[in-house]
Amino acid sequence: MNYRVFGRTGWKIGEIGYGMWGLADWTGSDEKNIEKSLDLAVESGCNFFDSAWAYGSGKSEKILGSLIKRHAGEKLYTATKIPPRNFKWPSKREFTLDECFPAEHIIEYTERSLKNMGVETIDLQQFHVWEDNWAEDDRWQTAVEKLKREGKIRAVGVSVNRWEAENCVKTLETGLVDSVQVIYNIFDQAPEDVLFPVCEKLNIGIIARVPFDEGTLTGNITKDTKFPEDDWRSTYFVPDNLISSVDHTDGLRHLVPDGMTMAEMALRFILCNDIVSTIIPGMRKTAHVESNINTSDGKLLQLNLQAELKKHRWDRKPTEWSQ
Repeated sequence: MNYRVFGRTGWKIGEIGYGMWGLADWTGSDEKNIEKSLDLAVESGCNFFDSAWAYGSGKSEKILGSLIKRHAGEKLYTATKIPPRNFKWPSKREFTLDECFPAEHIIEYTERSLKNMGVETIDLQQFHVWEDNWAEDDRWQTAVEKLKREGKIRAVGVSVNRWEAENCVKTLETGLVDSVQVIYNIFDQAPEDVLFPVCEKLNIGIIARVPFDEGTLTGNITKDTKFPEDDWRSTYFVPDNLISSVDHTDGLRHLVPDGMTMAEMALRFILCNDIVSTIIPGMRKTAHVESNINTSDGKLLQLNLQAELKKHRWDRKPTEWSQ
């Protein structure tokens, strides 16, 4: 595992972090495999774990808490997220701060997360949705400053709504936010336009989420793929999205180098951008852990392949199903 500095926090975190959503909410997860996968990740050098209260109403945070106890001698960086008060994803422009993150809600859910994980301090507390028109509202600012002052959180981040990479720039410029979590992959290259230059200027940590475009960039999803009704992906991969996503993925197959999987190529594409602090793929099996962490070996994609992949940028707009 190679490590990168997480913005102005100074933390040295693994290039490949661990996205914990699927451990709590997706079909096919079981406790035995979860523990094995998480333990293997730690043993392989992974030290950044991204959870959220919304992942199983605290279940993912409790899983993270158990991991911390099993590896008490290791420094594992804990990241979680406060759900919006109205529990609606994605956020919409008309939503007010009072509807999503009043001060008492920020405090309450931070306390819940602390209890779920069994820790005294959360390394990174994030807002699970965000609207940049809340940037100057001092109520959220006062709340996070209070939590920092009391030692309950060390840093603050925002998780940007899907395909809205610039919807946090004013917030970052307040100087109160230490990191941003954003969808960034072969298809979703929009963060490079405005967000990443701002982060570089302000020394903001960048967490790249959804590196596999919810699975299509693994190359394993086809137009015939069906997900169980209780699997979140069944509501995301509606027919229009599934067909279009697979078509875009099929356009990449001829570019995958010999001896490399499409998933590996997808991760290495992101790792070629040294402004990204860490990537957080979901990993529910030990095989996922091994293959993903093995990409953190310092070997970059050839420049001509990077250039070809740049041509596969796919700009999309939020929809009712994009969540």
